[in-house]
Amino acid sequence: RMETDYNPMEMSNNMGFEEDSDYRHFDGADVKDMRLEAEAVVNDVLFAVSNMFVSKILPCAEDVAYINVETRERNKYCLELTEAGLRVVAYAFDQTDDSLQTPYHETVYSLLDSLSPAYREFFGNALLQRLEALKKDSQS
Repeated sequence: RMETDYNPMEMSNNMGFEEDSDYRHFDGADVKDMRLEAEAVVNDVLFAVSNMFVSKILPCAEDVAYINVETRERNKYCLELTEAGLRVVAYAFDQTDDSLQTPYHETVYSLLDSLSPAYREFFGNALLQRLEALKKDSQS
């Protein structure tokens, strides 16, 4: 027969997640992860837009980050990044407009492709240049 040093009922009462510092740490890690995800999105397509950066004004949370983008046509957008994908939430930097009901896009490429013909052309040309470079490398 095994003896225990604790009462399981006492243990469950002491497991308040809000008070437990280990759990708070995980929340902090999640916040950082969504910001990191947003930074990765920016780094992927920055070359094909005029300007793009993670908002420092709108709050990042564990499930959302905001990205400002200016297309080559000089149109400004604020994008929301969540698990559902990316969508336009305002037609200006660092703002959200709750009345906007824009669709989610699974990728930043799809979103920018729908917003910016110049992005599409620039991205396509960059892709062709990379393919040409790969072709030359494989022939030498």
